[in-house]
Amino acid sequence: MPPSREKILNLPGSVFALVVALVAIHALREAISLQLNLWTLTEFSFVPGRFTLSFDPDRVSAVYNALAKTDDARSELARLFLGDGEPLWWTPLTYAFLHANWLHVGLNCLWFVAFGAPVARRFRALRFYLFCAVAAIAGALAHYLTHSADLAPVIGASAVVAAVMAAAVRFVFQPGAPLGQSLGFGHREDAYRQPALPLRGVFGDRRTVTFLLVWFGANFLFGAVVTPFGDEPVAWEAHVGGFVFGLLAFHWFDPPVPIETPPELQPRT
Repeated sequence: MPPSREKILNLPGSVFALVVALVAIHALREAISLQLNLWTLTEFSFVPGRFTLSFDPDRVSAVYNALAKTDDARSELARLFLGDGEPLWWTPLTYAFLHANWLHVGLNCLWFVAFGAPVARRFRALRFYLFCAVAAIAGALAHYLTHSADLAPVIGASAVVAAVMAAAVRFVFQPGAPLGQSLGFGHREDAYRQPALPLRGVFGDRRTVTFLLVWFGANFLFGAVVTPFGDEPVAWEAHVGGFVFGLLAFHWFDPPVPIETPPELQPRT
């Protein structure tokens, strides 16, 4: 029998399924009419002002009126996204499935594959799906806290990507969990089950601190200085919300590491 050949990229099914969903949804949006596309954004993107209008209509009206004085086209879009003013409670989750363009969805899928693979193998499918769902909501909440009257739609899985990056930081640098092994290239089960760094240990490890500094620096750069996806600003607060959630909530989703019993202590049969 010829020796088995290891796949170059061995993805967990949960990661592969989400990547396929993100690509398929964007491909479908590219194929439908502009009118149907606008309806999709109205119904499934996250618009903070829709949630604020019910208890602070004057604030939302002030934002809309200021926009109407300077940009008629944007004010019309804002009115469209505001809709009937009722909160769409599913949108803090569904916005993560929509993207601005192919570059946006491609970059998110690339980083999601790299960092989501080790986290998915460690959490297993059900925990991983739940983790991603709550991460999307955490990202929407972080954006809402800083843009509660904003009428621009928020889309993209970046908050979820940020969360899996933060979760991966908790264990991929540990002894026995080599970084290349953990990021999906190859597959050795024990590489994903090493004991995780405690939260205080994250800030005491040079490699994790370096990763944190680079990540926050890059998000500040792309959020405050550069806009890589056109004229629209990057919702960097949502990224930070997802990252902080992934870092702090990791232990709530992390299954217990099995304790191996030494051979001499194993029961005899």
